[in-house]
Amino acid sequence: MIVVLMGVSGSGKTTIGTLLARRSGSVFADADDYHSAANKLKMALGHPLNDIDRLPWLTILNKLLIGWFRTGQNGILACSALKEAYRDRLSQGMPTGTLHFVLLEASRELIAERIAVRGHEFMNPNLLESQLETLEPPRDAFTITNNRSPEIVAGAIIAHIDLCSMLDR
Repeated sequence: MIVVLMGVSGSGKTTIGTLLARRSGSVFADADDYHSAANKLKMALGHPLNDIDRLPWLTILNKLLIGWFRTGQNGILACSALKEAYRDRLSQGMPTGTLHFVLLEASRELIAERIAVRGHEFMNPNLLESQLETLEPPRDAFTITNNRSPEIVAGAIIAHIDLCSMLDR
């Protein structure tokens, strides 16, 4: 089981991802940890990343996912994956059905509240609007509204993935 928890900053990817990894015995990685220093600085200054900025980052994340698959490791990756092209890049070289995308949604107001109180290292709160504008809703991802307790949201995601796994057999 390899899951990419996706969504804009403040949607709960790291919180839910950490909980999912603990409950499922999976490894957890936060895509933010793989950004270059230049990307982090650009975002900290309030400038959104463009596709060229993101390509090396997405390539590194794709290698991470392929590594998990090849070693039989279950993994949870928290990654914005805002555009279809980014999700395609993350999926490149992965057998069909091995990667599950889960979109975490919440109201603009709730996300803005979360961003305001958390103090992220380089995610400037002013970037929320550009992320919301960039987000291309996925065609074949499980979408869940993250406005309940993390335990309830994680449980719903696990139930969905378990159901998908049963149907694939």
